[in-house]
Amino acid sequence: MDPDKRSELRTWAVVLSVVGVLIVAGAWFALPLLEGGVETLNAGVTLKTAALWSFGVTVLLLIVFAVAAGDSLIGELQFMLAGFFVFFVIITLLIAWIF
Repeated sequence: MDPDKRSELRTWAVVLSVVGVLIVAGAWFALPLLEGGVETLNAGVTLKTAALWSFGVTVLLLIVFAVAAGDSLIGELQFMLAGFFVFFVIITLLIAWIF
């Protein structure tokens, strides 16, 4: 095997090992922080809270769709508005139903 390939493989092995250790350490320290979120969700989510979450999810999703379509944020505005209201209603009801 070529020495350059070996050093490149060794570099990738070190990088992947460091990333793996960081993921495990992040999960280890994040688990106690997630307990508060679990306690909040145990009581359930009201329709008002679901609407807030749904608004944020819908706005982010439509921005991603607009950028991916290449129309910027203004192109085909009538379809974007119709999609926004449909997504908003469906996601609100799904969040309130599931959580």
